[in-house]
Amino acid sequence: MATSPPERTTWHRSTYSGHDGGDCVEWSPTHAEAEVHGKVAVRDSKRTRPGNPVLHLTHQAWTHLVDWTATDTRV
Repeated sequence: MATSPPERTTWHRSTYSGHDGGDCVEWSPTHAEAEVHGKVAVRDSKRTRPGNPVLHLTHQAWTHLVDWTATDTRV
C-alpha cells in the first residue's frame, strides 16, 4: 500500500455511486504507480485526503474486480 501524490492525481468514480461519495471506490489512471509500474491505483471514496491508503492493483486484478462487481448481484 502506498499513498497518493497530493496534486497530480485525477480520481474517477462510478456513475452509479451516490453524489455524497460515501459508498464507492475511486481509481486513478494518472497515479504515479500506474504511470511507472502499470498498476491501477484504487482508494476508498471516504478517505480522499493526501496520505491516506491507496491500493495498487495489477490491470488483471482491476479487470477481475470490475467484472465481479458488474455481474454479482450481492454487490
